[in-house]
Amino acid sequence: MTVLVNLIVALGMLYAVPAGLRLTDPEGLRTAARLWPWAAVPGALAPWLPRGAAATALAALYAVAALLLLGAAGTRLRRHLAAPRTGGGRLPAPAEVAVLTALVSPSVAAAALVAERGGHRLFGFDLDVLALTVPHFHFAGFTAALVAGLVCRAEGTGRPARWAAYSVPAGTLLVLLGYFVDDWAELLGALVLTGGMWAVALVTWRELRPAVRDRTTRTLLAVSAAVLVVTMLPALWWAAGEATGIVHPTLAWMAATHGLGNALGFGLCSLLAWRRLSADRPPAPEPVPALPFP
Repeated sequence: MTVLVNLIVALGMLYAVPAGLRLTDPEGLRTAARLWPWAAVPGALAPWLPRGAAATALAALYAVAALLLLGAAGTRLRRHLAAPRTGGGRLPAPAEVAVLTALVSPSVAAAALVAERGGHRLFGFDLDVLALTVPHFHFAGFTAALVAGLVCRAEGTGRPARWAAYSVPAGTLLVLLGYFVDDWAELLGALVLTGGMWAVALVTWRELRPAVRDRTTRTLLAVSAAVLVVTMLPALWWAAGEATGIVHPTLAWMAATHGLGNALGFGLCSLLAWRRLSADRPPAPEPVPALPFP
C-alpha cells in the first residue's frame, strides 16, 4: 500500500495541483503554477524517505507553498466579499466556493504530511490515517472541488452543476470534521461528497461530453464520469462500515480501488480533458489577485 499511496501523492503534487491552478485562473495563478514544482518535488520525495528530520524538512517545503495557496484563497475571498454586487448578495457563487475549497485543500494535505513524516500523531490520528489524508485532499479535496467548479462554470445555470459545486466542498468539509467528531459525521460527509461527485459525473456525461467534437477529449470526459459512479461506492461502503460495524474494505483495499481509480480514472482524465478544452476555448480570466510568490 505504501508504494501505491506514494505514487498517487506524487501525481497529485507534481501534476494535479499545477495543472489545476492553470485551469482555475490562468492569469492570477500563473506564477504559482510555474513555481509549484520547486515545492512539489521535495514534497513528492518526502514519503519515500524514512520518517525523520530529512523527510520532515522536505514535507515542510511543500507546506510553505500550500500555505501560500491558502493565503491566496483568503485574499480571493476577501476581495469577493468586498466587491459591490447586484441584488445585495455577498455569498460566493457556487463555482467560486469550489475553487476556494480547491485552494485550501493542499494545506490540509501538507499538514498531514509534515506530521506523518515527523512521526507525530497529529490530533491523535494514526500515522496510516495521516498518510492517506495526503492523497485524499489532493484528489477528493483539490481535484474534485476544482473539477466541480469547472463543470459549474461551463453549465452554471443547471441545478446539478450548482449542486455539485456546493456539495463537493461541503462533503469534503464534513468528512474532515468527521475525523474529529465521530464515524457517523464522516458517513454523512461521504454521502454528501458522493452525491456531489455523482452530480459532476451526470453533468459531464449528459451535458459536456455530447457537446465536444474532439474524440479524445470526449473519451476522457466519458471515462472520468463513468469511473466516479463506480469508485465512490467503496467510499460509501467503508464509511458505513466504520459507523455501523458491518464488514467493510480495509484501508489497503480502499487505496488500491477507490484511491487509484479516483486519481487516474477521474482526476487525471478530468484534468487532461479540461486542459484540452481550455486550449480550444480559452476562458476569460477572472479579476483575482496573483499568488504572492516572488
